[in-house]
Amino acid sequence: MSLYDRVRDLPITIGATRLERLELAIPPAYNRVTTVVHLEGDGHKGVGEDVTYEAGDADAFQQASPPDLRGEWTLHALSTTLGAMDLFPVPPVWEPSRNHRRWAFEAAALDLGLRQAGEPLWRVLGIEPQPVEFVISTGLGEPPDPMRVLEWAEAAPDIGFKVDATPSWTREVARALADGARVDVVDLKGHYPGTPVDPGADPRLYAMVAEEFPDAWLEDPRLDARTRIALAGAEDRITWDAPLLAATDLDQMPVRASTVNVKPSRLGSLEALLGLYKRIREDGLGAYGGGQYELGPGRGQIQYLASLFHPDAPNDTSPVGYHLPPGPGLPSSPLAPGPAATGFCWEP
Repeated sequence: MSLYDRVRDLPITIGATRLERLELAIPPAYNRVTTVVHLEGDGHKGVGEDVTYEAGDADAFQQASPPDLRGEWTLHALSTTLGAMDLFPVPPVWEPSRNHRRWAFEAAALDLGLRQAGEPLWRVLGIEPQPVEFVISTGLGEPPDPMRVLEWAEAAPDIGFKVDATPSWTREVARALADGARVDVVDLKGHYPGTPVDPGADPRLYAMVAEEFPDAWLEDPRLDARTRIALAGAEDRITWDAPLLAATDLDQMPVRASTVNVKPSRLGSLEALLGLYKRIREDGLGAYGGGQYELGPGRGQIQYLASLFHPDAPNDTSPVGYHLPPGPGLPSSPLAPGPAATGFCWEP
């Protein structure tokens, strides 16, 4: 029985849908807005989080009436219906946001169905939760300031980092990071053309990053004749994230990765997610979890999945407090297992 077969026929009763706005000002100048999807039925509630990045898309969603999903479903029937629906009252600024929103509903449906069944996800899938290793994920701003990482490295010396590299990095910036922090993943963001986070494909940057961080994974390079030369000898450290929307996408990558970044909200559906995990196992690949600046239950849900599928990895699943500057009282890595007694939620 496949992983998805274990949940596809899960019965779900939905009596109401409501939306909740979450908002957090993240220094120096980022106001993050997400939407919690609440599905309610038979005295239970299930939650998921829409991580759509454009605040205007979130505003329009929260101001509109949520879709009417009342009725009796199986998880697969509801997923099929969601896949055919337009969940955006106005077209999204960024097309991948459609999967982000769909995942919020699928996660909420899974949570609700499991609670109605009186079961936790881990027991239904037959996988025991494990402590979750995590990294701190951050960019350096513009102009790049390595102190944004080094202050965290001093406050949390046992935790590694996932950093976003940009063409404005100098050799001095890279060396400051390499000398002062444990950098586990460098995100080259080579697959976001036309978006505000598109850094292009800079062979100088790629070569410098590969040289200065010889033990780090190199995520999402944009490969062309020049960048392939820049990354010569480091091909075994290339990982993929943004291009992975289904298990079959592994066959389309220009370099076969030994490890990949799995983001549930990027895949959109539970069937696609569990299909990718199945393929990763079959191919003997490694994996780590990816975050999308979740502010609420979505963060716990990616921690839950990491605990089941890739606990000993540089998971971008740090608690929400790590979105802010260093402060006291934050949990360290690894996170102790915290699955709720029933459902698909993680309790800190």
